[in-house]
Amino acid sequence: MKVKVYENSQELGRAAAKHAASVLNERIAKGEMPRIILSTGASQFTFFEHFVKEDVDWSKVEMFHLDEYVGISPEHPASFQKYLKERFVDVVKPGAYHLINGQEDPEATIKGLTELLNERPVALGLIGIGENGHIAFNDPPADFDDERAYKVVTLNDTCIQQQIHEGWFSCPEEAFKQAISMTCKQIMKCETIISAVPYAVKAQAIHDTLVCDLTPEVPATLLKQHADVTVYCDADSASKVSEEVLAAFK
Repeated sequence: MKVKVYENSQELGRAAAKHAASVLNERIAKGEMPRIILSTGASQFTFFEHFVKEDVDWSKVEMFHLDEYVGISPEHPASFQKYLKERFVDVVKPGAYHLINGQEDPEATIKGLTELLNERPVALGLIGIGENGHIAFNDPPADFDDERAYKVVTLNDTCIQQQIHEGWFSCPEEAFKQAISMTCKQIMKCETIISAVPYAVKAQAIHDTLVCDLTPEVPATLLKQHADVTVYCDADSASKVSEEVLAAFK
């Protein structure tokens, strides 16, 4: 794992976007139609702001995404379908995209997505890290051994509180309690992983990810087992990590 620290979220977003675009352009230059997995949430705003402006032939990119709430309407303000359509799909018009419909039968949805994912590898995963250290909606203690591509999960209280803090819901009663989430094993199949993690609310998660040994109590520690992963932090999200620890991830 490599860790890069920038002064603020804008610089972080710009750098992560350029890295992601370079991965895609390298694959496109080889005649591929690279597959990408996108994450969502407030932490990804500056990444998407810069990513969609990159010089990429988006018609040669195929997109999947990490998770969606079970039962949510695609018109709901907290819908990840809505988030990705507004910030990515409708802006760059990728050659193919596969959005998770939270209102359809979850098991049928999972079956269809699994069949698609099994067709060929995913070149690039944009994988956020949650305040509780989760990757996708694999809250602690995460199951690192689940062989499925996606599964239905029940969100823990910390995860729900994060969604409220970010403004997606006003109270726990409003929040959706279950989601279709990509599994840890499927995330690790991405050939390259880029993780954009700004803001002080992520500082403890970044500290624990870098300092702790592999543990399901900090799901993001699994990323350190991947051969090609770069985590982009800003000064706030890296604020609890010592210079000595950061130096070990350069």
